[in-house]
Amino acid sequence: MKLILAVVQDKDSPRLAQNLVKQGIRATKLASTGGFLHAGNTTFMIGTQDEQVEQVLELIKTSCRARDQVVTPMSPMGSQLESYVPYPVTVQVGGATVFVLDIAQFAQF
Repeated sequence: MKLILAVVQDKDSPRLAQNLVKQGIRATKLASTGGFLHAGNTTFMIGTQDEQVEQVLELIKTSCRARDQVVTPMSPMGSQLESYVPYPVTVQVGGATVFVLDIAQFAQF
């Protein structure tokens, strides 16, 4: 058994949730916040059999897309002023960051 943790941008979350339901794949959604842009994300926790991992990964890949976004970095606190960029920059956001973990035991009460 595997646990798939997929961190996706909030814009992609409804599409992924809908596609998981269509395929009969159960997931738990958790609100999360990214560390770089401090923007909203959704983390999906998906428990699945080993043979379904590729199917789930393909669903995540087709449901979540990367996009470019112009952001203005937040002013740093403390002594990090030498690395602060005071103008907007283009960064890639979206897509999905996925972790696949082995599960030693699963119990449902």
